[in-house]
Amino acid sequence: MPTYEYVCLKCQAEFDVSQRMSDEPLTQCPKEVCPGKKWGKGKVKRGVGGGAGLLFKGSGFYITDYRSSGYKSSAASDSGSSSGSKPAPTPKPSAS
Repeated sequence: MPTYEYVCLKCQAEFDVSQRMSDEPLTQCPKEVCPGKKWGKGKVKRGVGGGAGLLFKGSGFYITDYRSSGYKSSAASDSGSSSGSKPAPTPKPSAS
C-alpha cells in the first residue's frame, strides 16, 4: 500500500496516511493530527510519499538461480572441455 503525504491548507499540518490507490483521498484535516486547539476542518492536499522501498532478506539472488537445466549442462560441458587444453608456455629465464 502506498503512503500518501497530506498537507492541511488551513493549519499547515503535514501527515502521512497509508491508503490503497483505489481509496478516496482525504478531504479534511483529521482531528487527531490538527495542531490547533479548535479543529478547523481544513482542506488537505495529497501527494505521494517515498514509502519504505524494497527490502531483500536472505543470502542473495543470483542470475544463475533461474537458468534452465539445459543451460547449466552446456555450461558445465564447456568448462570441462576448456580445462583439458594445454597451458600457455612460460618463458625460460635468460642465462646472461
